[in-house]
Amino acid sequence: MHGVAHFTTPFAYDCLDSIHSAINGLLPPEIRVREISAARPDFHARTSTKSKIYHYKIYNEAIMDPFHNFYAYHSAYKLNPHAMRQAAKHFVGIHDFTSFANAAHNDRERSPVKKITRFDVTEMGAVLQLEVEGTGFLYRQVRNMVALLLQVGKEALPPDIVPKIIAARDRKELAKVALSAPPHGLYLMSVNYDKEILKAPEGSPPISFGRTHQLSKCKLTFY
Repeated sequence: MHGVAHFTTPFAYDCLDSIHSAINGLLPPEIRVREISAARPDFHARTSTKSKIYHYKIYNEAIMDPFHNFYAYHSAYKLNPHAMRQAAKHFVGIHDFTSFANAAHNDRERSPVKKITRFDVTEMGAVLQLEVEGTGFLYRQVRNMVALLLQVGKEALPPDIVPKIIAARDRKELAKVALSAPPHGLYLMSVNYDKEILKAPEGSPPISFGRTHQLSKCKLTFY
């Protein structure tokens, strides 16, 4: 998964490599900062985004592949990708996604109206990959949309259930027909910004991509 964060330092840096190494030294090995750059004062990692892309992976065979166990949701039901594609099309556009949002206790008031630009369902062998791109997403919105598509894929519900649940603007309506999909199939693949907002202020230090280590040359005495 990929993510973007921002923070303010109490003083300026001439070189970002040292703080880059220090941050990665404090983080657990499962998390790594790959790039650090100076940012404009008005940049915000969340509110400045133009779009985000999420993947959700479903392993669709009778027996789960152990190599996918922690990285994909297992559906032993044979899913109908065509029906899921038809249903996914109904998410595209500008909608009030109240029906697909869980309450977040630590979140500020956010508009439930979001724009989904595409929602693709791709067969990759035993893996069914759902890819959704939008201007923003509510808490657990993607997992809840996937949950409804799974019910459509099982042919328990028709594809036109999606606009009906959207129109209800009530989380309880979705809960009647689908449970939230588990988190281990979900990936944040990309956070996209306009190029202008990513331009570093004049006089900023170079972007840090991490230090590369080299062996120092030494003279060996041969006998």
